[in-house]
Amino acid sequence: MTKVLPLAAAAAALILGGCATTNTGSREDFVGGKCDAKPGQTFVGQRATVAVGAGIQKATGAAILRWAPPRSALTMDFREERVTIAYNDDLVIEMITCG
Repeated sequence: MTKVLPLAAAAAALILGGCATTNTGSREDFVGGKCDAKPGQTFVGQRATVAVGAGIQKATGAAILRWAPPRSALTMDFREERVTIAYNDDLVIEMITCG
């Protein structure tokens, strides 16, 4: 049983990590686009799911959503229209930032 939990967490991280960046439409379809992380902070502590990610993207106004799995390298380029959601091994959201 102890081997199943880490394996399940790793599989879930791979699934979420495989969709690391999501763009909901073309730049022309998106109004605004600048991310505001403050409204997204209410999601910290929740489980990282596709539905929660969509809620964060809507709340922050970001055009691009990026998942940040544990121990992952991320590009350091600044994109004002991108929200980044960092989560831990238990798929619990730890940090929501813009850029």
